[in-house]
Amino acid sequence: MLRRLAVRDAAIVREIDLELAGGFSVLTGETGAGKSILVDAVQFVLGGRADAAWVREGAARAEVSAEFDAPASLAGWLDEAGYDATAGTLLLRRALDGQGRSRAWINGSAATLAQLREVAEHLVDIHGQHAWQGLTRPSAVRALLDAQAGVQGTAMETAWAAWRAALKALVQARAQRDTLAQERERLAWQIGELDRLAPGEHEWEALNAEHTRLSNAQALLDAARTALDAISEADASADALCSRAITALDGVHRYDTELAAVAEVLRGAQAQLEDAAHTLGTYLGHRDPDPERLAELDTRLATWMALARRFKRAPAELPPLLADWKESLRALDAGSDLDALERAAAAAEAAWREAARERSRARHRVAPKLAAAVTQAMQQLGMAGGRFEVALLPQAEPSPMGLEDVELHVAGHAGSTPRPLAKVASGGELSRLALAIAVTTSRAEGATGAGAATLIFDEIDAGVGGTVADAVGRLMKQLGRSTQVLAVTHLAQVAACADQHCVVSKQMQQGRTTSAIAAVSGEARVAEIARMLGGERLSGTSRAHAAALLAEQRGGDA
Repeated sequence: MLRRLAVRDAAIVREIDLELAGGFSVLTGETGAGKSILVDAVQFVLGGRADAAWVREGAARAEVSAEFDAPASLAGWLDEAGYDATAGTLLLRRALDGQGRSRAWINGSAATLAQLREVAEHLVDIHGQHAWQGLTRPSAVRALLDAQAGVQGTAMETAWAAWRAALKALVQARAQRDTLAQERERLAWQIGELDRLAPGEHEWEALNAEHTRLSNAQALLDAARTALDAISEADASADALCSRAITALDGVHRYDTELAAVAEVLRGAQAQLEDAAHTLGTYLGHRDPDPERLAELDTRLATWMALARRFKRAPAELPPLLADWKESLRALDAGSDLDALERAAAAAEAAWREAARERSRARHRVAPKLAAAVTQAMQQLGMAGGRFEVALLPQAEPSPMGLEDVELHVAGHAGSTPRPLAKVASGGELSRLALAIAVTTSRAEGATGAGAATLIFDEIDAGVGGTVADAVGRLMKQLGRSTQVLAVTHLAQVAACADQHCVVSKQMQQGRTTSAIAAVSGEARVAEIARMLGGERLSGTSRAHAAALLAEQRGGDA
């Protein structure tokens, strides 16, 4: 439930704080006083579109905050998103600056507009004054019926998209059959050329290293032999000279410890010389010139280079190139396999038709219930004897929306045959039907716990009056017993039914028009009801009529 709405520097509003209670509340006031600005403020704080022109002239930014009772259905979402949900209240705040940039917060922490819109689905349902226009749009009618059937999910739409994609792939494969065959032949030839080489990953670097070594085999062996002779095998080798030095120092180091340390360094050097000699000996024992292997390498490297030039790639790129071509050939084979594509298209169609039949069963289940409920509401709205029907018309061709079109039919009075709503209903009847549908669907959602906790009707009762206006007020008051209802209205009969009455007025402050709001009761409420009945010139008759209206509603409550 919406507990408090605060608006700062929006349109002609300088500062408004509105405290709201449960039940049925109305906002009334002169035309242009700013009643609908408050509805705009609710839409804004719930993530609606924002225009920099909405910021009050001369102000740096507009700001709206709204405090709600936190619904249980949002507890898990708030916890997962990292917002504090322990206080039992939900505080939404959003600001808009003069450049059109906006920021938002949930319970004091930064939020995105997408998060505000997610939250909004659990909090408020707004019915605008032109809600009747949606009754003439097939998409809106389908959405209304599907919402009542509880099938807002995307299973059918996803299945439709998958079917369309499968059909597109099949049509393209059929149209490009010759082109695909030529492309496949080209890829297969290129793969065959590289497959004969069978280039291994990182093989190019290894081949070059081995070729360099074999090309210089004799020079390597000569160098290793010379080094081994100098280290250990020549008469005056480094090892022999090192041994002679160690022997000389061992004979005298007891007289000077500094020479003992030098002897230890020489022993370490001798050990390293012995290791080097062992390694060189092993190298010489396993290395011989191999002209046959060198010839093999020359041939492979030449073939590798020739293919690299042919395909205009660096030699090291041939292994990944071969892998890419093989993957492209696999994809091409899959894309040109007409039998597989036909099977995939048929399976996708079957999946869509099953999802569509499930949607159709839900629509047929709920359509009579919705029709009966709206028909009952029509009897109270000046359409006694009228009848409402939800027609499900089979489609000639499949569509993303399912197997049938949804059309609203209405008979405005007893004895007439229901016909398409747009052809038989007047503007006034459309407004009343929109109200009947809004009240009926909202009441159904409230009963199941599926709907929003607050319903806002923005002048949806425009174009009605007399006893119909009385019925509108009674319907909204009845609805307010199970959920919070807020209505912007020009009808005195509707305002008289409210549990809470707030008046929006225009004032001049510092040479500028501003909007203010105040809750009224007692004589002030009588005066406002009288103004709605008789205009600005209040008379004793209009006051008496207003008092009677209020007394009648109080008596009805009793």
